[in-house]
Amino acid sequence: MKEIRVALFDDNDIRRDGVELLLKTTEGYVCCGSYEHAGNLVAELHDAQPDVVIMDIDMPGIDGIEAVRILKGAFPNLPVMMQTVFDHDEKVFESILAGATGYLLKKTPPVKLLEAISEMHDGGAPMTPEIAAKVLAFFAKQNTPEPANSIDLTEKESAVLRDLVEGFSYKMIAENQGISYHTVNFHVRNIYRKLHVHSLGEAVSKAIREKLI
Repeated sequence: MKEIRVALFDDNDIRRDGVELLLKTTEGYVCCGSYEHAGNLVAELHDAQPDVVIMDIDMPGIDGIEAVRILKGAFPNLPVMMQTVFDHDEKVFESILAGATGYLLKKTPPVKLLEAISEMHDGGAPMTPEIAAKVLAFFAKQNTPEPANSIDLTEKESAVLRDLVEGFSYKMIAENQGISYHTVNFHVRNIYRKLHVHSLGEAVSKAIREKLI
């Protein structure tokens, strides 16, 4: 089993050390970088070569939202999980728009954190329906419609995309469509490739603008 390489950005030493220890002592995971600020994140990530990044949303200097923008400019395909205290925080919504893949609360139990890391590594986007709904509402209000392109989505890919826009999690999509979790991941990867996007926010935006659903 290939280990999932995780890089951490958190100015709280105790919390950062705790997650680092969890990764180091759990089979299938490795902490390839642990940083208290994002001032040198591009160079550090070039060296660390992570599969997933965990980013504190509130850090001194370059905060988590700005860090995501910088990171996505250099590593557009690298999934980023934000960590926050409150799931209704406006900053969570802003970070998703900036390119974050998903988010978790800082109080998330260790087992759930590991599950979320694996989900993101497999192409998932852990977030609550409330945040997904805010992302949908934001893009629905945009007044810059684009002409529909001939994007060749299969019937099942269109159904999965529709569920994504509705804010369904991968597990919910699997149940709704009568397919496995891994099949959902397969369809989402194809959707991202065909839409030329790298995140859930981009996929939702394009689906609405180009009337793909």
